[in-house]
This record gives sequence, C-alpha cells and structure tokens, in this order.
Amino acid sequence: MDIKKRISRLSLDQRKSVLGILFTAPFTVGFILFLLYPIIQSVIFSLSDLSIVEGGYEIDFVGLSNYSEALFIDSYFRRIFIDTFIRLLLELPAILIFSFFAAILLNQKFRGRMLARVLFFLPVILGAEIIIRLGQAHYMEQAMQLGQGAFFDVEAIGEFLNQLMLPPELTEYVLAAIDDFPEIVRSSGIQILIFLAALQSIPSALYEVAHIEGATGWETFWKVTFPMVSPMILVNFIYTVIDTFTAPDNQLLTYIQNIAWGSGDYGISVAMSWFYFLAIAVLLIIVFVSVSRYVYYES
Repeated sequence: MDIKKRISRLSLDQRKSVLGILFTAPFTVGFILFLLYPIIQSVIFSLSDLSIVEGGYEIDFVGLSNYSEALFIDSYFRRIFIDTFIRLLLELPAILIFSFFAAILLNQKFRGRMLARVLFFLPVILGAEIIIRLGQAHYMEQAMQLGQGAFFDVEAIGEFLNQLMLPPELTEYVLAAIDDFPEIVRSSGIQILIFLAALQSIPSALYEVAHIEGATGWETFWKVTFPMVSPMILVNFIYTVIDTFTAPDNQLLTYIQNIAWGSGDYGISVAMSWFYFLAIAVLLIIVFVSVSRYVYYES
C-alpha cells in the first residue's frame, strides 16, 4: 500500500521516468552481468601481448604499441579501413533515398501490393547469411543484372543526365548507384520497413487539411510527409551506418578475424577492433548531432 501511495503522489513526468527506468532495467542488469567484464577484458588485451598457452593464456603489458602497429605499420589495415568508410559514404545516400521512395510506392494502394512488399522484404525474411551466400555464389548478382538489363539502360540514363546539365560528379554518382543496384536493394529491407511504418503512422487528418488548403502533392510531401517521417530518417541513417560496418561480408571484420585466428596476433586484432569501434562511435555522434537539428519531433 505504501508503494501505491508513493506512486500516486508522483507527477506524470515522474511516473514516466520510473517506467523508463523499469523498461531499461533488464538491459542495464544484463549489460553489467554479461558485457561489462568482457569489455574491460578486451581493453586489457588491446594493451597487451597475448599468447595462448596450455591451460589458458598469458599477457604482457605493452601499452599502445598494438594500436601503433595497427595504424602506422599495418598498411593493409589502413587501406581496408579507408575503403570501408568510402564505401559507406557512397552507399548511404543511395540506400536511404531508394528505401524512402520504395516505402512511398509500397504505401500506395494498388493490385499486387502484398507481393511487391514481400519481394522487397525478401532479404529480411531469408536472413542476411543466406543472402550473403547467394551473393558469394553470384546467383543474386546474375539475377539482378538481368533485371538491370531489362529495366535500366545505363548509357541512355547517362546521356539523359548530361542533357539536364547536371554536375559531372552527381551524374557519376547516379550511374555508380545504378551499377551497384543489387547491393543497394539487398541493404534496404529494414529501412523500407521502418519508413513504411512511419508513413502509415501519419494522421490522415493532416493530408485532409493540406487538401482543403489547396496544397499540391509536391507541397504536401515537403510540408507534411517529409517532416513527419524525418525522425525515422535519422533512425535509418544510424542503422545503415551500423549495418554497413557490421555486415557479414565486411572486409575489415574478416581481416581482423584473420589477424586473430590466422596469424595469432590477438592483442593487435583486439586493438584494431577497438579502433574500429571508436571510429564508428565518433561517426555516429557526428551524424546524430548534425542530422538531429533538422528532425521534426511532434510535441
């Protein structure tokens, strides 16, 4: 009874805070019990020369030499690291734009809409590992290239973009995105699902008011649809960054695994992992701070 009386005396904001603490408590407890110790241990390993011996392992503290070797001596790690970031910067806008407009199309009412949604969500339904194996076997690329040949004439699109007098950099980017279309489709399943849920959560009354006020479809999109979906743009932005950096076919992750289990340089591999993690964290912070300024949150 005392607990109920205390809760009844709390304000609405205080009750929400209590509920937030209760909902996050399982994650907090699980993190402390199962993740905190391995994280601390991995930091120690990254600062040590670790060797496997009979009955366990031995560590010899070497300071930041593992990080120095990963960054300044191992040129292959630097090259893959830079290539991974360049790949993200090139694919991220294409994935977000494609998934957003695909969600808009799938949100329309037309015959065969359910089949179209299933086709776009196949990478999510089948699972990433199956898709990766299909890609390694070149089945998916061949199938998508057949589709590209049927629907996309890259030379004709290039000529059309040149006639529009677009900047050469933009034209090259669009053509590169078309050439990488299979990978963009494979990486857009979750993003389409999130955008579709956001579009379906927009109150229909907002569109009715826009129609009564005489707004065109273009104005309705920029004044109603885009602001209401902008929080999910930030979510998909962050998700795409994490998904790209942790994908099963990520060459940098494969190289780090080979350093650990192939060469036996466990300390260096852990140092590479921590440097990779910190780089992702810094990038996410920059993305969140820069993009969140333009996000509309409905009060």
